[in-house]
Amino acid sequence: MNKAKIYKPAKTAMQSGTRNAKNWILEFESMNKETNPLTGWISSKDTISEVRMKFSTKELAVVYAKKNNIKYKVIETKKKSFIKKSYADNFLK
Repeated sequence: MNKAKIYKPAKTAMQSGTRNAKNWILEFESMNKETNPLTGWISSKDTISEVRMKFSTKELAVVYAKKNNIKYKVIETKKKSFIKKSYADNFLK
């Protein structure tokens, strides 16, 4: 059976919103990666690596993986730490 990873994607650098970073993703890892000799791109004949499933919580993704006998690993998200400071602090020091 294929291996999968469960993770919460980071927000995009292009926008400040977090709309696409709310769901947890179950994504299958590709086994047969090959380099295309014509283009030099990495490709795979394994189409399961193109499947990405979205879940509202990490627990739902884990339950789905266990129910369907999918080997998985959970990649935890790092917590952000905000330092509150004034705009003037950028110019001091």
